[in-house]
Amino acid sequence: MLLFLSACKEPSKPEAKEIVVKVEDMDKKTSEIISQALLYAADNNGKIDDSITLKQTSVTQYIYSQQGDKALWVQKENWLSHGDTLFNFLEKAKLYGLFPEDYHFNQLQSIRSRIAMDSTDRKDAALWSRADIMLTDAFVQLLNDVKLGRLPNDSVSQRTDTVLTQEFFYQQFTDLMKPGSLTQIVNALEPANKDYQALKAGIQSFLDSASFKQYTYIKFPNKDSVAFRRDLLKRLSEEESLVVDTTVLQYDSAMLSKLILQYQKLKGLTADGKFGKQMLGALNSTDKDKFVSIAISLDRYKLLPPVMPEKYIWVNLPGYYLQLREADTVRLQSKIVCGKPLTRTPVLTSAITNMVTYPQWTIPESIILKEILPGLKRDTAYLAKKGYMLIGRDGQEVRPDSIDWFKYKKGIPYRVVQGSGDDNALGILKFNFNNKYSVYLHDTNQRYFFSRAVRSLSHGCVRVQSWDKLAYYILSNDSTMAEGVDGKYTPTDSVKSWLDRKEKHTVAVRNKIPLFIRYVTSEGKNGKVVFYEDIYGEDKRLREKYFAGK
Repeated sequence: MLLFLSACKEPSKPEAKEIVVKVEDMDKKTSEIISQALLYAADNNGKIDDSITLKQTSVTQYIYSQQGDKALWVQKENWLSHGDTLFNFLEKAKLYGLFPEDYHFNQLQSIRSRIAMDSTDRKDAALWSRADIMLTDAFVQLLNDVKLGRLPNDSVSQRTDTVLTQEFFYQQFTDLMKPGSLTQIVNALEPANKDYQALKAGIQSFLDSASFKQYTYIKFPNKDSVAFRRDLLKRLSEEESLVVDTTVLQYDSAMLSKLILQYQKLKGLTADGKFGKQMLGALNSTDKDKFVSIAISLDRYKLLPPVMPEKYIWVNLPGYYLQLREADTVRLQSKIVCGKPLTRTPVLTSAITNMVTYPQWTIPESIILKEILPGLKRDTAYLAKKGYMLIGRDGQEVRPDSIDWFKYKKGIPYRVVQGSGDDNALGILKFNFNNKYSVYLHDTNQRYFFSRAVRSLSHGCVRVQSWDKLAYYILSNDSTMAEGVDGKYTPTDSVKSWLDRKEKHTVAVRNKIPLFIRYVTSEGKNGKVVFYEDIYGEDKRLREKYFAGK
């Protein structure tokens, strides 16, 4: 019975302090405490004590089991060389878009300081054991985050390896014992993707000038004008390059406007002395926020295929650009207009299947519900004013004033079509690709939008400024690859003639070029990091869900 009760007893919490008098007894005692701590952690959701929670409990246990539960990073009251190496690496984890605090760095730093300063703490086996376990857990979590990232696979993820095995992590640990370095192990796990590498290369420059101090957050619009003015003055006073007289009890409008103007000039904003969305974004977008953007962007690159296609089209929505890439060379770059925040362009992976000259626009159901149906209820001449046609199920045009629109709430049994022509919303050419969102790349009749800095203005499709160069590249690619397909392709001259004659034709794309529409808010360029506005609030959503407290 006693044996039975003993076997059923829950693992006990390790003692907070275990002083070992003889140095030669330290390794045996740390091994015992490590075994006890891991059993306790397995039964308590990774908790070792009130301040330490393991993130990779099962893998950490597995690695120790392969080593007989002996300490892996410390020995006889000393840090082993690879233990020092890992600690130093964690200290500089930001260079990889990682957060040191995610890898027990603060606790490890405290333990190292205590051991260095206090001879009694140096003899505390419990302290050495906790440090050793945290280093192992940190090692596993570090490799996981470098290899897979911290974001879950989404519907467009191109990764094939989504889970790393216990054996994988143990192999990496044994490799650490061989000649080489932790940096080499980590670098080998990173994406070879050049966009990832360019962004990572810009982090050092960003960190050199970054300030991670806490700033006052500005709520705007704010019904409490007194609170808004108070918070604004406080936030401006936190800028080292601005002089704000905090002894002035109340800044009048002229004084505040002058202060706003100074800030705008300092940050290269529109200098008008007025507070608006642009200044709000600058005040609330701190270096801390920007680093989170870097971390998220690096992890987004980790969701791409390990090897990108030889030729592909890359669209970055926050950057408002499209690139046609071939063998790591940008053959074409174009400005784009993407969806408004209310009708955002989806992130997706597809391939161009065909092009249509002088296309008709069949308006999507979502736009019909949000705009067309309410417009028809207000005025049956709404479609005529917009240049749209109402098409019945038999393919014939229907008069809008012959329909009782108020009986429809969730949809209408008609198609709404805009005829082809220079005034068509799709412009004079569109690029089709398979997707469930009814979106495509296309020209536009609102070409003046490309001159705007903020270009999230469409209903969801992507408008391409250099649509003609893209089309002619695709045609040229088809012609050069014709022998490898079926010998059939559409000559560029034919398409030019159809466009000149304003004729509608569908051009099949034989050599389909992969298309990646992505959402990346920070990029590396010439050793620097370039930041884009979080136009759809996607970074904010991911930060709240996966980077809480960062």
